[in-house]
Amino acid sequence: MARRASSSLHPGILIGLIAAIAAAIFAGNSFIGKKPAAFENVAVLDVRELLENGNSLRGNDYVIHGEIDEKLQWTGDRGQVVSVRVDTPGGPEFVGIRIPVELAKLNLETRQKYSFKVNFQDGGIAVATGVNRL
Repeated sequence: MARRASSSLHPGILIGLIAAIAAAIFAGNSFIGKKPAAFENVAVLDVRELLENGNSLRGNDYVIHGEIDEKLQWTGDRGQVVSVRVDTPGGPEFVGIRIPVELAKLNLETRQKYSFKVNFQDGGIAVATGVNRL
């Protein structure tokens, strides 16, 4: 009498298939839902320090997280100035940031949250050196 062929999958193929599916799920979870760290190696600005004496911050780099409240000025050769609403424990505060021409090509929109890496120049003027949308 002739032998019938087995119709079940080989256990090695089944284990390999389960391992591939698990690896795909793990890889997908690691990419989805995570935003890149924005300027993680730079100190976050304490707005109270800026309000007390902004000139003392000159030459230093900080990160400002906030929402663009208003675009105050824009020129094609000098960039633009924006007002950023920063939430603080004492309530919202507004910080003016100059966006240089190199970064002015970014499409910054009001009422959107951004992370700004800024360098303070003479007079306590914050000049953006990097911008990330949150």
